[in-house]
Amino acid sequence: MAAGLVLALVRPSRASDQPSSASNTPAKIVEFRIDGEIEPVLAEFVDGAFKRAERDHDDLILITINTPGGLDTSMRSIIHNILTSKIPVAVYVSPTGSRAASAGFFILLSADVAAMSPGTEAGAASPVFLFGGQTVQVDETMHKKVVNDATAYLRSFVSARGRNTDLAATAVTDAKAFSAQEALDGKLIDLIVSSPEELLSKLDGRTVTRLDGSKLQLSLVKPTVYTLEMSARERFLSRIVQPDVFFILLIIGVLGLYTEFTHPGLFAPGVIGGISMVLALFAMHMLPVNFAGFLLIVLALGLFVLEAKFPTHGVLGVGGVVAMVLGALMLVRSPLTGRGVSLSTALVVVIPFAVIVIILARLVLKSRSWKVSTGKEELVGVTGEVRESLGGSGNSGMVFVHGELWRAKAANGQPIPQGARVRVVKVTGLTLEVEAANQP
Repeated sequence: MAAGLVLALVRPSRASDQPSSASNTPAKIVEFRIDGEIEPVLAEFVDGAFKRAERDHDDLILITINTPGGLDTSMRSIIHNILTSKIPVAVYVSPTGSRAASAGFFILLSADVAAMSPGTEAGAASPVFLFGGQTVQVDETMHKKVVNDATAYLRSFVSARGRNTDLAATAVTDAKAFSAQEALDGKLIDLIVSSPEELLSKLDGRTVTRLDGSKLQLSLVKPTVYTLEMSARERFLSRIVQPDVFFILLIIGVLGLYTEFTHPGLFAPGVIGGISMVLALFAMHMLPVNFAGFLLIVLALGLFVLEAKFPTHGVLGVGGVVAMVLGALMLVRSPLTGRGVSLSTALVVVIPFAVIVIILARLVLKSRSWKVSTGKEELVGVTGEVRESLGGSGNSGMVFVHGELWRAKAANGQPIPQGARVRVVKVTGLTLEVEAANQP
């Protein structure tokens, strides 16, 4: 899950050195954009953005948001930054067609300035209970407890912002959603504007009330906009938690470790598989993983191995492909993500994976019947010629086997004359035990 926020840090005036709106002092605007669900990587990114804005003494933090919602813990982390920020914060639902649903609605109403573009929506903030990537039903007492907790949390900052607490609460209790005009008429937001430029223009000279009740006049004259990007680490982590990438990492990890276990000593597959599996486990911690999908993938692995062992003419192999594709499609799914592993990715990854696993499994099973071709064990079953007769009662002689002369004795204690053909039945140290080659 990645979160749909466009964050911009704008330089608002502080009370100690407020320039008037007529001042020519340019305001700094720091802008960055994120799209998707609200999740831990986003929360970490927002936290760093707030710290940087305070360090650079910017004047306004503008969050342009487009999100279907996300995790409660990540939402609360972002709202904590907004409520405790020394810099005023404006949250803007944009562009047209965007939404601030569920957790995004909480973030919108927590800001000093809440604005929406025409054709956007906000609300539908009822808590959703997830287990294994699927919604689950809870008892009435627990449901009331969670809803009341969410409503109280929303009221705690909505009332401090001077907004309509009763109407805002219906988004939690009744899952109500609001268009931009409905939100403005209901005193949930402050402005409807068509662009960030129009928003900044209307905020110039506007007095906002901070959470502690203090007043602050914004000065956004001749704003200078510069863009912040996610760090390489944050971009990497946000990419990992994408469902398609997570599934690919999971399959690479399984294939690499399976190859290393069945063909020890190759090293590279084990290293690559181990790293991929750790990254997949990290993504699994972030994503709403469906255990049914995971079990289907495990079942598919078993079917691939059985296909290699039994002559089913591809029935088990095809069944494994179907099971793994279905497992991939079910692997990541929740009301928040609205999507999971794409069908094209599942097919492109699963079919080659199935072929490779079946081939490797057949090689492993076939190798169990191979005769040892190195060391002393390779001599067992090999025929040779007696060069020095073998006496009875275990008296040894010499035999020529495998291009070499070996000390040997008769396995059954019967003498074997020189020139007879013999077959090795056992190797004890440097002595061979042999029998006449014409014996069964």
